Amino acid sequence: MNPKLKSLLGLARRAGKIVVGDESCMKAIRANKAQLVVLAADASDSTLKRYNDKCAYYKTELVVIGSRFELGEAIGKPQQVVLVILDQGFADGIRACRENTEVQSIE
Repeated sequence: MNPKLKSLLGLARRAGKIVVGDESCMKAIRANKAQLVVLAADASDSTLKRYNDKCAYYKTELVVIGSRFELGEAIGKPQQVVLVILDQGFADGIRACRENTEVQSIE
């Protein structure tokens, strides 16, 4: 996982702009508070399908980043499979980090 992305996730957590946990994340998506949903790459197929369907219905962007261990480490918690970013600024920052990482890996 990109170090800048890791620090952004940690900063968002300290700012109180991240929701963790399956039920809390679903609540945030249903309430249209989610700006971005972050799912671990090693999430189960059923979890991926459930969040993919829910995000499509509520028109919320879903990104798959790192492993559950990396997500947990980034926010200072044990393994985390799903996170919801509540702030548009942090969501934009995470998107920008992902785009920069993808471009660098192509070259």
